[in-house]
Order: sequence, then structure tokens, then C-alpha cells
Amino acid sequence: MKQLPEKFLSRMEAMLGKEFPAFLQSYDFPRKFGLRVNTNKISVEEFLEISPFHLEPIPWIDNGFFYDENDRPSRHPYYFAGLYYLQEPSAMTPANRFSVNPGEYVLDLCAAPGGKATELGAKLQGNGFLVANDISNSRAKALLRNLELFGIKNSMVTNETPAKLAKYFPEFFDKILVDAPCSGEGMFRKDPDVAKTWDETRPEFFGKLQREIATQAISMLKPGGELLYSTCTFSPIENEGLISFILENFPEIELLTLDDYEGFTKGCPDWGNKDTRLKKCIRIFPHHMEGEGHFLALMKKNGCSVSSRITPTTKPDKTSKKLLDEFFKNMSQPLDFNRIDIRNENVYYLPEADTASLKGIKFLRNGLFLGELKKNRFEPSQPFAMSLQMEDFHNIVNLSSSDERVMRYLKGETLILSEAEAPQKGWHLVCTDGFPLGWGKIVGTTLKNKYPAGWRLHY
Repeated sequence: MKQLPEKFLSRMEAMLGKEFPAFLQSYDFPRKFGLRVNTNKISVEEFLEISPFHLEPIPWIDNGFFYDENDRPSRHPYYFAGLYYLQEPSAMTPANRFSVNPGEYVLDLCAAPGGKATELGAKLQGNGFLVANDISNSRAKALLRNLELFGIKNSMVTNETPAKLAKYFPEFFDKILVDAPCSGEGMFRKDPDVAKTWDETRPEFFGKLQREIATQAISMLKPGGELLYSTCTFSPIENEGLISFILENFPEIELLTLDDYEGFTKGCPDWGNKDTRLKKCIRIFPHHMEGEGHFLALMKKNGCSVSSRITPTTKPDKTSKKLLDEFFKNMSQPLDFNRIDIRNENVYYLPEADTASLKGIKFLRNGLFLGELKKNRFEPSQPFAMSLQMEDFHNIVNLSSSDERVMRYLKGETLILSEAEAPQKGWHLVCTDGFPLGWGKIVGTTLKNKYPAGWRLHY
């Protein structure tokens, strides 16, 4: 058994009683590895038809699978095509159990590195608006990369405190996910280093922080909207205690029932303010399920609101539009030029929301980065490539995932094509098995590699 803090074990024994030996034994079990299909790009059924991995369905996640660690899916071309996300199985639960629909405005308040934000974005299916926020700039960069890899184009990635965001988005969102920073007790088996840094003061510290975050989140939730709160810890202060705080201080908040699974454990009123409504919360314990530790609570903000959302309106100048038209004539689906925003020669496709009017907010990306205007030409971006389907662009190079040139492309190497593979010069969308990987430019039978250095494979 892994070395666990004594005070943590004492508290868990008091919480679990006769179940404690089974809980303790679970730490001797090997951790499970999870893969979640990106339904923004491919259906589960289609993925299973092409998957080369040894997969076993995660019974409570409809697009999630256990995989054999020896399969190493992070090294397969499909990973670089954004067809799936590698995530601990129980960590898939919050976004999976959150009912997000196309067209809604959604906030993931503590989003890095993007495991939950990518799933929320996939559920929007390109319609609506996702704000993914993290207070850490370095973590927000990882979040942005994962959203780009997933092809989520209707998003804004911000780097702000919840209090600052609340000033910009009062009663704005239909759905808000708060996967709160926490003491991380549910990750002790997955990451022993978390256990080493734990002490008995951490639950109280994070409990105070969580109350502040939850308060700001509620202010950004529109009446009629839903908020899902989650943690990866067992601490009552951070779980039932936090929900008790919300129910006591926000009478407009109603606790809802989440979709059940036989391995879920109900919240315990005695671990909060004894409110029987706390039974609607969900706990995930590792001795009941093949996962780590999680807590979930789904809430609704009662009341009515009037929508005042505005679609962004901006247009490129005539010179820029001419250059863009030259490139976009190769697109099967035209873009709405009223949503094209050009800043310092960088071209963006704004989300379906009036984000251009937000002054003073720190963000890493507002909308989809399409590319750059350079010396009377347009050069498309990697995020733009990842947002496309193969059918969206007329000029393509489609290589089998078993073709050794695919891995060479991902390493940034120049490729030699056959004459049949290179019928014309210019920009091409490089794909594997029909799924975009990035851009290349054909000269003769040579594909000049445009896969960006920061994305390249280094092994």
C-alpha cells in the first residue's frame, strides 16, 4: 500500500466505518487509464471501427474507455488528429453528467488543462459559446492547446480571477462547471506526490477558496441556468460542506438529481449541515468503482431572465478580404466575414457572442485563430486546420495512419509524394485516414511541411 498521511487515514476511517478496510485495500489496485472520444470530430461507433487499441467501455461514461497502458495512444497519429483525450476515468464524470446543448453559453471556470472543457466544447457541436478560464497563465496555455487540438472553434480562453470574470459576465451563462481547486485526496493513488504535500490544514484552506469561487460562479449564472460543482477530494468541508454553504446563503439555488450509476455513492447530510437534500450529491469512491475519488453536485438557479445577447459584427478591409478570398475559395463552406477580426495581421474568427466589446479582460484567445496576413498572402494556422473536416477543404493530402510519412510529417520533416498524391501546387490540408493533422505546401512532388514547431513530435 502507498504511504498515506495518518491524519487523512484517521478521518477516512471515521467517515467510512466498516467500509474503511475495502477503501484502504483499493490503494493496492493498479490505476486505470482512460480514453475519451472527441465526439466533435468522430462518433463513438466510427472510432471503434478504426481504433487500433485494446479498449473496454467505462460503464458510466458513454464515450469513455479503459485502455491498456501498453497501447500508448499518446503516440498514435489519431492523438495528433484530436480524436480523443486521455483522462482518468472518474475525472470524466463531471462533464459527462452535465447536460450541455448546442447553442448554449457555457463557462468552465477552473478549466486547465482542458479535460472537462474539451468535452463541454464537443457537446456544443460548434454552436454556442464556451469560455474556458484558468487563473494560471502557464496552465491556461495548456488549456488553449487542448481546445485547439480538439477543434473547438467557438471558444474564448481567459486568464482571470473568478471575481474579475464576474464583472464582465453578470448572469450571462446557461451552464457553468466549477471543477474547483481542492486538497486532491482523491488523486493519492494516481499521483503519490499529492499525498506527500497534503496536511490537515489543506481542506480548510481550499474550503474557503471554494466558497469564494462558488459565490462568483452563481453571480455569472443566468436565472434558469445550471451549475455543476465538482472536486477530486474526499474532504467533507470541500464537498457537502460547500454545498451546505450554497443552500444556506443562496435561496435561489436548487439542488438537482444527477443521472445515477450503480457504483455512485450518495452525498451524506451528516458531513454537511444535515440537510437531506445533500443526498442528491454524488461521491465516487475507489472501492466502489474503477476510478479515483470525485464529488459532484448539480444545481439550478431559479428565476427568469431576458436574453440580451448580441452577435459580433466586424469586417476585414478590402485589401485583407481580397487575400482571404483567394485562400477561402478552396473552402467548401464559406465563413461569415462579419465575424472576421484582424489584429496586428492576425486573423480571428470570433465566437457567436459579442466578445469584441470586452475591454480589459485578460485572454489568450478570443475565437478561432485562422492565420496570418504576410506580404500580400494569407498563411493558415494550425488551430484552423484542426477545426476542419477533410471535406471542408478542396486540396488535401490524405495518408494512411500506417504510412511512415505521417510520423515524419508530425516531426516537421519534408515529404516526397507521388505524382498522383500531388496533382496541383499550393496549400493542402494534410490528413490521416480522413482526419486533419495540419497544413503543407506542395511544390512539384515535394510537400513543404507547415506543421508548427511547438506541436511537433519529438520521439
